[in-house]
Amino acid sequence: MKSEPKRKRNNDEFNKISKFAVTLSILVLLTLVFAKVWTWINDNLVTIWAFDTKGNYLIIALYFVFQYVLSRVYGAFKVGFYKAWDIVYSQALTTVIVDALMFVIMCLVARTILPLAPVGIMLLIQLVVIIIWAWICTFLNNKLFPPRDMILIYSNRSVTNLVQKMAFRDDQFHVCEALKIEEGLEYINSRIDLYDGVIICEIPGSDRNDILKYCYDNNKRVYVIPKISDIMIRSGENIHMFDTPLLLCRNSGLTFEQRLIKRVMDIVLSIIGLIVMAIPMLITAIAIKLNDGGSIFFKQDRVTKDGKIFKVIKFRSMIENADADNGGKAHSAVKDDDRITPVGKIIRACRMDEWPQLFNILKGDMSIVGPRCECVENVKKYTEEMPEFNYRHKVKAGLTGYAQVYGKYNTTPYDKLKLDLYYIENYSIRTDIRLIFMTVKVLFMRQSTEEFAEDTKTVEIKEESNDESTTC
Repeated sequence: MKSEPKRKRNNDEFNKISKFAVTLSILVLLTLVFAKVWTWINDNLVTIWAFDTKGNYLIIALYFVFQYVLSRVYGAFKVGFYKAWDIVYSQALTTVIVDALMFVIMCLVARTILPLAPVGIMLLIQLVVIIIWAWICTFLNNKLFPPRDMILIYSNRSVTNLVQKMAFRDDQFHVCEALKIEEGLEYINSRIDLYDGVIICEIPGSDRNDILKYCYDNNKRVYVIPKISDIMIRSGENIHMFDTPLLLCRNSGLTFEQRLIKRVMDIVLSIIGLIVMAIPMLITAIAIKLNDGGSIFFKQDRVTKDGKIFKVIKFRSMIENADADNGGKAHSAVKDDDRITPVGKIIRACRMDEWPQLFNILKGDMSIVGPRCECVENVKKYTEEMPEFNYRHKVKAGLTGYAQVYGKYNTTPYDKLKLDLYYIENYSIRTDIRLIFMTVKVLFMRQSTEEFAEDTKTVEIKEESNDESTTC
C-alpha cells in the first residue's frame, strides 16, 4: 500500500527561527512571573538593602539562566519533537525544581525563612502559563510544519515495530512507502525523488553508502538506524597527521581520568543518597519485616564490568523463594504478578526497592550511571543471541543509565544494547550528570509498553524473512 506524498518546500530556516522564538517566549514569561513575585516580596515582606535595583536584576537573571539550563536538560523546549503533554510535564518539572532552588536562595539572601504562600501562588500561575503556552505552540507547530513524507528502505530485519512507532508519531513522520533493498537501487532512487526524506534501516553497507550519496547529492533529509559498528565509529577521534583523514577508535572503555572522576562522584553521591534516604529506607525495612516476617533484602547474582559477578542488594518486594515455581531460576515479574507483596507493590511504584543498591555503589560493584546490571541467566541468553552484548561490560553496571532513561518497557534487548554502547562510546561527566537529572524526570512518568493508536494508518510491509540477527 502506498500513500501519495504531498510536496512541501524546504522550511528548515523558518523552523529554526520559530523554535528560538518559542524558547525565548516561555523563558521570558516564566521569568516575568518570578520577577513580579520577587519584587513584591522585597517591597512588602523583607527589604533586602544589598539587593537594590542592580541586585534584583542579578537575581532575576539567575532565575532565567537556571530555567534555560534545566529546560534544555529535560527537553522542555522541544515543541514538535515531544507531544504537548510531554512538553508540559518537562517544563513543569523544570519550573518546580528552579522555583524550589530560588526559594532557598531567596531565604539565604533575606537571612530568614520566607512565607511559602507567594512562591506557591507563583508556581500555580507559572503552571497555567506553561499549559497554555505548550498547547498553543504545539498547535501552531503542527499547522506550520506538517509531517514530512518519508520512504523507508529496509532489508531482512523486521521493521514492523519501527513503522508502528513512527505511525504513533504521525505528527512528525508520514511513512508513505516501504521498499526492500532487493527492489534495486535504480528503482529506489526514482522513488526517493518523490519524497521529503528517507529512513534507512539496517541494509548492506555498500547499498547504504550509495543511497546516502544519492540523498546528499539531491539534498534529501535522511534518518539512519545505526548499526553497532556505526556507534563505535561515531565516537572516533579525528586524526590529522597527514593529508588522509583518520578516525581513531580506542575501544578501551573509559580513560583513567574518567574512571577516577566517576568513582569519586559515585562515592560522594551514594553517601549523600544514603544519608538523605536513611529514614525512608528504615521505614521501608520495617514495613517489609512486619508484612510477612521474611527477609528485608533480596540478593541476586548480577554481572558488572569485565563480566565480574556480584551480589546486588534490593529491598525484597516479592514473597520469599519467589522463583521456586521456576526451578529456582530467576524470571521477571509480569503485570499483576501474584508473587509481589502488598508492600512490594508500593516500593516498586516509587522505585524504593532499588535504593539499597547505593551500598553496591559505595562498595564499588556498581556506578550511579551505567548499563543495567543483568542477572547471569539473561547475560548468557542475550550473549548467545548477540555476541556483542558483552560490549556493555566495558564499564560498571549502573543504578540508572542511557537505556533506562531513553528506553521503554518493551524496547528490544538489541536496541537497549545500542543505547548502552552509545553511552560507553560517548562518555563524559556531563553525560552522567544529565542522565541523573533525566532519571528524576523518568521516575514520575508512567512506565508501560508502547501503545499505538488503533486508527493509525501504516504502510504495508512485505517481509519474507524476520531474521533478527545482530550482524554489525
